[in-house]
Amino acid sequence: MVALVFAFPFHVKAEDPQFDSAKLVQISTRMEQLIDSHEIAGTVTLVATNDRIVQLDAVGKADIEKDTQMRPDSIFWIASMTKPITATAILILADEGKLSIDDPVGKYLPELADLKGPDGKPATVTLKNLLTHTSGMVGEAPNDVLHNAKALADLIPVYATYPLRFEPGTKWEYCQSGINSLGRIVEVVSGKSLPEFFQERIFEPLEMKDTTFYPTEEQARRIAMSYRKEGERLVPAPNFLLQSHRVTSRDRYPAANGGLYSTAGDYARFCRMLLNGGTLDGHEILKPQTVAQMRTIQTGEIKTGFTPGDAWGLGVCVVRQPQGVTAMLSPGTFGHGGAYGTQAWIDPVRGVVYLLMVQRANFPNSDDSPARKAFQQAAADSIVSPGHT
Repeated sequence: MVALVFAFPFHVKAEDPQFDSAKLVQISTRMEQLIDSHEIAGTVTLVATNDRIVQLDAVGKADIEKDTQMRPDSIFWIASMTKPITATAILILADEGKLSIDDPVGKYLPELADLKGPDGKPATVTLKNLLTHTSGMVGEAPNDVLHNAKALADLIPVYATYPLRFEPGTKWEYCQSGINSLGRIVEVVSGKSLPEFFQERIFEPLEMKDTTFYPTEEQARRIAMSYRKEGERLVPAPNFLLQSHRVTSRDRYPAANGGLYSTAGDYARFCRMLLNGGTLDGHEILKPQTVAQMRTIQTGEIKTGFTPGDAWGLGVCVVRQPQGVTAMLSPGTFGHGGAYGTQAWIDPVRGVVYLLMVQRANFPNSDDSPARKAFQQAAADSIVSPGHT
């Protein structure tokens, strides 16, 4: 696969983007229109630069039945927005020389050392294949396995029983098992559980106080209800990843592919760290060159993603050709969405973070939802002069 690099500097800040305050207000207006049409129950939206939050607002309901207002510190199941954090953990270890993304997976997970390709011949899957969804591994373990798994280690032997769906590096296929395998590699290499590593190396330095696999009882009371649309009504929808476990239960594996809960403010700090080239408020999480590699296209000309014009970096989607729902973003914008409509984009050309928190289960395409498009367009329209980072 050929890596493509966008031709703008990454960590050299030239100027701050400027915003039209009247147009920033339109973000909430657009969200309220979607709430009034019963498309969503409520949202938290956030726009940030490398050094400040420009817009943060909560509109609508966190719980319709209880008439609970959405709050700026409402907590959301961010689902696959967990994946860039797992990728960051891997890259932290790479920065420390404890692994290489070009290493074969079997070096750290012996159960996966003898994977076979579709032709039955031995095939080598690398960490980079896992980070870019080009491994060919089975999508995920069966539900009964996921329900009974107490640790990521419980999943790896199950993944090993399936042949690869294609030769590594030849196709893109979204792969939950690959990201969970990366989470297990973090545990093996660091000697810590994934929640411990996340907490010590990412959440504590970035002051992400409400980001966790296992919400406390107090945090659970701030979790926004998930809904699905039935006709013209929104009805409650369960978090399928919990597999019937209580949200506060620790009797379940930490899903590296999508198990985190977070707030807009917390996740914005993670995004601002990446926008800043790996450092926030004096805490270096990643080296600048590592962030540059993360957001560089790693999948060549392979068709990737869930909307046209996408490519893939290391654990993140990269906008190669803005169009449709990404038309307002700059080429090279990178980030990730979640199953229930959440989305974070980091636009290094304009120097802006766009963050949408929402909990809607059955969008026809959560990556191309009306909520996402309306938010991103209103946010982009508010930029008077883009910065350059």
